[in-house]
Amino acid sequence: MISFDNTEIAFKSKSNKDLSRAYWLFKIIGNPGLVKMGKWATNTALNLHLPIEGMVRKTIFKQFCGGETIAQCDPTIQLLGSFGIGTILDYSVEGKTSPEDFEKTTQEIIATIEKGKNNPYIPFAVFKVTGIARFALLEKVNDPANSLTEAEKSEFQQVVDRVDRICRQGFESGVPVFIDAEETWIQDAIDRLTVTMMAKYNQETAIIYNTLQMYRHDRLAYLKACIEEARRGQYHYGIKLVRGAYMEKERARAEKLGYPSPIQPDKAACDHDYNAALQIIIDNLDILALCAGTHNEQSSSILAAMMDKKGIAHDDKRIYFAQLLGMSDHISYNLSNASFQVAKYVPYGPIREVMPYLLRRADENTSVAGQTGRELKLITRERARRRSQK
Repeated sequence: MISFDNTEIAFKSKSNKDLSRAYWLFKIIGNPGLVKMGKWATNTALNLHLPIEGMVRKTIFKQFCGGETIAQCDPTIQLLGSFGIGTILDYSVEGKTSPEDFEKTTQEIIATIEKGKNNPYIPFAVFKVTGIARFALLEKVNDPANSLTEAEKSEFQQVVDRVDRICRQGFESGVPVFIDAEETWIQDAIDRLTVTMMAKYNQETAIIYNTLQMYRHDRLAYLKACIEEARRGQYHYGIKLVRGAYMEKERARAEKLGYPSPIQPDKAACDHDYNAALQIIIDNLDILALCAGTHNEQSSSILAAMMDKKGIAHDDKRIYFAQLLGMSDHISYNLSNASFQVAKYVPYGPIREVMPYLLRRADENTSVAGQTGRELKLITRERARRRSQK
């Protein structure tokens, strides 16, 4: 059974200075009051166009991002690769709304795929449909009862074309592409679009991956239906399995508009469905491929044990584990040390434009019970181990 307690392996790539920065950063993130005050101060500084880039670059940006451009991510890609960990370049610019910005983002995503071509250190690419489409348009497309205007039909066709260009580049380059999950009220539209791309490009192997958020109580049934559909359509189905990132927003909207919450009743139900999905995927690996995106030690251990029980090689490229850069290194590096396929999400983009992403990271660390405490405990233990070696 794999252990995630070896801090020497977990932090082998980190200098003492890196560990010190991470220690103080997680100390701050572990305090909800400080996070709230820091978010307010950062947003105020951004709105006033104050020069905060230098401070951000040396702290939270350095911890969680690879750089401002693809080229600036090279040192991170090489460092992770030297420890057997892949990089998933994640262009994390949010909130754009113009066709020109959508086209620019499409080109940037295609550039990440081109970067991954014939590069063993870059096993996947990723994008969000809201990065290349208006949210309000996706919201309208999501409901089949809505009738689009001719202008909206034309606009959505442009979205489909952008998605197709990205997926085709992944297919031609041999770089699998994750299409991220988003809010429930646009997710059906994203699912339909993703499945269309799978049927087109996943005939031989899983190139296009859909993302399933298991904090939704309907996703286990959806997974089973997807497998049946893929078997009927005779294509492979790629799955990025996550717990999810929009829980508070989902519950608040459901309460406000008076419909049943799509979210699991509690964490235990979410954990149960996540782990049950792992077993279903392992049992259907002839047509499925999996990226288990999780910072949960138990789920990571369960998947590793399932692979061993089934006699699946640790380096089978149909099964990847993934964590975010700057988080859960004890999981990533110990899995890699045991020869499992592991990748890190490496966000990048201009500092001011990735601040919404970074602030959400801080929020998520604060809200996930035990996450920050666990990070701090392991960092503290490794710093003490290193001091004792002197």
